[in-house]
Amino acid sequence: MKAPDHDSAPETGEWTSSSTPYLRPQQPGEPDAWTQESAGRGTQRLTEAGQVTPPAAIRDALGLKDGEAAIIRRRVISLDGSPVELADSYYPERVAAGTALAGKAKIKGGAPTLLASLGYTATRVVEDIEARGATASESDALGIRTGEPVLTLLRTSFSANGVPFEAALMVMRGPHRMRYEMRVD
Repeated sequence: MKAPDHDSAPETGEWTSSSTPYLRPQQPGEPDAWTQESAGRGTQRLTEAGQVTPPAAIRDALGLKDGEAAIIRRRVISLDGSPVELADSYYPERVAAGTALAGKAKIKGGAPTLLASLGYTATRVVEDIEARGATASESDALGIRTGEPVLTLLRTSFSANGVPFEAALMVMRGPHRMRYEMRVD
């Protein structure tokens, strides 16, 4: 991921991060943020889309009740032909049911563009980052050994009225660096 330029740092007390481009809707005709950042070297392969019962961490992030379903888009992200990240995006059914988010087709401009057209734009984002060993299924998908270090990022996006509308869990193979920046005047 690219680090933000120092000149683009926000005003005092606000943060920027290397995640920011992935939260913004694209202009008509623009590709999604990963396609732009990877300069044609990266791909996303959708492995699952539809209704699921989310794990507890996702259920809690989205404020769902126990047993309440969500819509998932599960992808394998590759760079130069090698898998580098597993990305699972979950949406409450009230947001995604009956939309392209629940389908298996690529979304022009990416999910943030579609979400913005539905009235959901992130105004607050919470990211929880953890380093841990890869599970057996993660190691198979990423081409690494079980237990090898991975970095996980759970990103929850909130609308202007404070309601969570997306929880994305990413599992990234190492080495990986993320950057967060805050300007202090």
